[in-house]
Amino acid sequence: MVGTTAGPERVQARYGRAIERRDGRDFPYYDGDPLPLSILQWVAVIAACAVGFLVLSFTPAADNVQSLVPRFLFAAIPLAVFIAFTRRHWSRIFQRTTARDVLTMVGFAVANLIVTFAVGIVVKYVFGANSNGATDGIHGAAEVTAFYVGTAIQLFGEELFSILPFLAVLSFCARGGMSRKGAILVAWLVTAVWFGAAHLPTYGWNPVQAFLVIGVARLVLTLAYIRTKNIAVSTGAHIINDWVLFTFAIVTAGALL
Repeated sequence: MVGTTAGPERVQARYGRAIERRDGRDFPYYDGDPLPLSILQWVAVIAACAVGFLVLSFTPAADNVQSLVPRFLFAAIPLAVFIAFTRRHWSRIFQRTTARDVLTMVGFAVANLIVTFAVGIVVKYVFGANSNGATDGIHGAAEVTAFYVGTAIQLFGEELFSILPFLAVLSFCARGGMSRKGAILVAWLVTAVWFGAAHLPTYGWNPVQAFLVIGVARLVLTLAYIRTKNIAVSTGAHIINDWVLFTFAIVTAGALL
C-alpha cells in the first residue's frame, strides 16, 4: 500500500490555478484514496488497454455499423478490468459534470484544434504528413449515424486508453517517492508518447506525425483531466475536437449530399 502519511503532503504540492482548480479534488488511487491498486493490478489495467486496442485494430469490419462492436470492446475491455479491481470505487475517474465543466470541454477542444493545426502545418511542410482515412467511404444516413455513435464510443475508449495508464504511472512514481508535481509531469509525458505510438498505423508509420502532432494533442486533452480530475471533461473535449474535424471532412467530401 502507498504510504498514507505522504498523501496530505502530495495533495498540497499542487500546480498553480492555471493548471489545477482550487476545488479540493485530487487524483484517485495513486495515494491510497479511495483505495490502492497494486503494481500488478496497474500492469493488468495497462495490458487490458493494449488488448482493447488490438481488438479495435484487428477485428474485421466492412463498414461503420460493423465497427460498432470493436469500438465498444475497445472501451469495455479496459473498463471491465479496472472495475474488477476498484469495484464500487471505479467511478472516481468521473466527477459531477457541471455547466462550468461543459465550458471547459469546449475551451480545451478549441485550444486543441488551434495547437494541433499549428503543429500540423509545420510538420506537413517540414516532414510531410499522411491523411487520416477515418471518414473515407461514408455514404448514407445509416453509415453517418453509425460513424458518429461509434466514434463517440471509441473516443471514450481513447480516454480510458490514456487516463488509466496516466493514473498507473502516477501511482508508480508516487511509490518511488517522487513528488506529486514530478509524478504528474512524468505521467503526462509518458502517456502522450503511449498515445502517439498507438496512432503510428493510422498515419502510415510516420513517427513525427504520430508523436509530435498526436502527442501534442494528447498533452492538451490530458490537461483537461489534470485540471478537472473528470474523465468526462477530457472525453467531451476529445469528441468535440474530432467531430469538428470529421464533420468538415465529411461535408467537404460530399458524403452528406
